[in-house]
Amino acid sequence: KERHPYQCCVVSVNYTDKEEVVLWMNTVGPYHNRQETYKYFSLPFCVGTKKTISHYHETLGEALQGVELEFSGLDIKFKDEVMQTTYCEIELDKAKRDAFVYAIKNHYWYQMYIDDLPIWGIVGEADENGEDHYLWTYKKLEIGFNGNRIVDVNLTSEGKVKLVPNTRIAMSYSVKWKKSDVKFEDRFDKYLDPSFFQHRIHWFSIFNSFMMVIFLVGLVSMILMRTLRKDYARYSKEEEMDDMDRDLGDEYGWKQVHGDVFRPSSHPMIFSSLIGSGCQIFSVSFIVIVVAMIEDLYTERGSMLSTAIFVYAATSPVNGYFGGSLYAKQGGRRWIKQMFIGAFLIPAMVCGTAFFINFIAMYYHASRAIPFGTMVAVCCICLFVILPLNLVGTILGRNLSGQPNFPCRVNAVPRPIPEKKCWKWKCIVCLFCRYFIFTSFWAYKIYYVYGFMMLVLVILCIVTVCVTIVCTYFLLNAEDYRWQWTSFLSAASTAVYVYMYSFYYYFFKTKMYGLFQTSFYFGYMAVFSTSLGIMCGAVGYVGTSAFVRKIYTNVKID
Repeated sequence: KERHPYQCCVVSVNYTDKEEVVLWMNTVGPYHNRQETYKYFSLPFCVGTKKTISHYHETLGEALQGVELEFSGLDIKFKDEVMQTTYCEIELDKAKRDAFVYAIKNHYWYQMYIDDLPIWGIVGEADENGEDHYLWTYKKLEIGFNGNRIVDVNLTSEGKVKLVPNTRIAMSYSVKWKKSDVKFEDRFDKYLDPSFFQHRIHWFSIFNSFMMVIFLVGLVSMILMRTLRKDYARYSKEEEMDDMDRDLGDEYGWKQVHGDVFRPSSHPMIFSSLIGSGCQIFSVSFIVIVVAMIEDLYTERGSMLSTAIFVYAATSPVNGYFGGSLYAKQGGRRWIKQMFIGAFLIPAMVCGTAFFINFIAMYYHASRAIPFGTMVAVCCICLFVILPLNLVGTILGRNLSGQPNFPCRVNAVPRPIPEKKCWKWKCIVCLFCRYFIFTSFWAYKIYYVYGFMMLVLVILCIVTVCVTIVCTYFLLNAEDYRWQWTSFLSAASTAVYVYMYSFYYYFFKTKMYGLFQTSFYFGYMAVFSTSLGIMCGAVGYVGTSAFVRKIYTNVKID
């Protein structure tokens, strides 16, 4: 693709000999706080002599992820080797020395880009006693090319210089070009984890997950089939009795609540909005993973986030359809209010958390601070894309599948619920669901292999549906017909365990520190856990709803 060499390198180009290659400086920050990043030149580095090039954000995802590309000023030309050359000098006064010392003490590292290939380097290091601090002043670049394209970049930091106030530090660089056999399509493979398929523990975990799912599905099927067969036989026998024998018989079980099982749930507006949002989150997860399996989204900055935002906006009719139809089936009349709640439930949660963290990022002058223009763009997407599409989905849902078509008639007077069993069954439901779903979700780590991420999603949904069906059967057998919220909350309780695990991971698996990184981590983990809970709750409810309709369709009811 032909373009001016001073443009921001977002799409890789075919170079000609002596054509300029741009080295972009991205961000710098603590190694242990991966999200706490700042502009590269927020540290007192000096700039090369080349003319400055301004960078603009190509995508919404790039802006949201805090990409802050700035031109390095280094003169690099395609296939033109450069011997060690000084490009600038730092006048090291006390303030600049203190800034570098702070960065070295906190293990600051920086990121650069050449032709979209990321490069990482360390700012400096301290001696064994931690008294003297040294700055790496020599950037030794080795660039591999295949034909007229760049396929590999390596950085070696040399030239360790002690930081002494009121001195001049010369910054230098060199460029060496080498021919490479790496194909252009495979140039990002070095950044991935090649050992994923080599470790037996991964394959064992995957096999273990499959065995667990097969065992659970078989167990659920066997128990339900045998139990339901006995129930149907008992109910058929009761049908053959006369009225006197039936009155003297000991009637119990899920058939007794047939007149109340399809009664509208409490707080139907909130419930319908949660189910619609959960169905949309599932759709977004499925589509984004499929797209990531087809396209290598990790090769472009911010492409994964941009794709997720676009897919979420495009799938807004799914939210409106499922939420609007369910609300109409439950006899809801204020459908416009329900539509607004369903449309803005997830965006309000995400944007509220992001804007709160954004204030902290602005206080820290971090690159993660979202620009005002980006905030306006996100708000416009919510108002002018998500809301209208949600309205379309709501109208379609109410008109196409909004009529109640339950297999059983709902009684005018609610049946009293036995109080002695309710709390026991609900506790068993929550504990049972949390254990199995949490185990399946955290079975193994996901790297860049989106096929395994799809596998995790499938396993999660299967386990969620199976467990909620069993728990709902126990609940109905205890003659408690309030299964809607129970099926949703029992599956959604996975979010509690995921968020609890995030505390363990933060304190025992990482070395994160500071207000910004802590608020960023726990804030977005709360968003992730809540979204996961809503998705699992919706999946559990949809599967349970199909099961409930099935069993009450096959039983004879007077």
